[in-house]
Amino acid sequence: MAIRVGIIGATGYTALETLLLLLRHPEAEVTVATSRGEAGQPIAAVHPILAGRMSLTVDEYDPAKVAAACDVVMCCLPHGASAETVRQLIEAGVRVIDFSADFRLSSVAEYSRHYGIDHPWPERVGKTVYGLPEWYADQIAAADLVANPGCYPTSAILPLGPLLADGLIRPDDIIIDAKSGVSGAGRTPKLNTLYCEAAESIAAYAVGNHRHQPEIVDLLRRFSGATTDVVFTPHLVPMDRGILSTIYVKPTDPARIDELESVFHVWQQHYGNGHFVRAVQHLPATKHVAHTNHVQMTVRRSGDRWVLIVAIDNLIKGASGAAVQNMNVMFGRDPRLGLS
Repeated sequence: MAIRVGIIGATGYTALETLLLLLRHPEAEVTVATSRGEAGQPIAAVHPILAGRMSLTVDEYDPAKVAAACDVVMCCLPHGASAETVRQLIEAGVRVIDFSADFRLSSVAEYSRHYGIDHPWPERVGKTVYGLPEWYADQIAAADLVANPGCYPTSAILPLGPLLADGLIRPDDIIIDAKSGVSGAGRTPKLNTLYCEAAESIAAYAVGNHRHQPEIVDLLRRFSGATTDVVFTPHLVPMDRGILSTIYVKPTDPARIDELESVFHVWQQHYGNGHFVRAVQHLPATKHVAHTNHVQMTVRRSGDRWVLIVAIDNLIKGASGAAVQNMNVMFGRDPRLGLS
């Protein structure tokens, strides 16, 4: 029996990527798509790439109707707006995968400090499973609510998590230099993402205060069990999609600086039996993983540091692909369905 899927906030890039992935999923059917601004329009009028491929009409949001028509809902709303909607859907009896940051952090105080608002459903903060199946598959399988990870955090947590958990690197000296395609900023027009601003240019932004930094620190602290100090600087690059993160770390034992194989060994131990995370010998590039749910990562030495280079597709493994992977785990399906 097909998994019935609803999409809340169906107009953005991540919603479109999710719809495209679900179109090729052999055991899923999109039954509802909602949007306040586009209700009543065919989904193909909102996303012309779906013309002739999906006949759904965009609906007004009604939690009871959505819950009655769906087994799981992908909530693609921004932070703050998402939490109350998620609460309504959970109370209506449907499982939810939330794309926002509303349930990723473990502390209400940290959420309020970084997002500048009171959390609409504080009781679920710190009690919602983080949607990284490579680490939390058992919890995801039983969850009514899954917090889908952020794109930058995915590119940092996957390489760093095993190394911190095994005590191979210092948790107090981590530098993340990350570069993302323009789709990471969303579909709503903004000055810095206009063609004439972003084309033929590369620029840092949100230096020292990007909202993904507390998510990265929060998760890495869970793995290290110690105070984790992260310098995170994101950059906007003139491409549609992709993230390349270059991460600088120090081994806990400086004498092991030349033992690059120890990093590969830890990665292989943790991800070797998985489907999407690959430790590679070459230098990853965003084109190597574009339009896929795959992650490529490697390590090199530079001075007294190990340099980890990681590539993901920000819209797939960094958002929609992760959500489909989470859905598969929640419903006992092969994690690769819709993602191969």
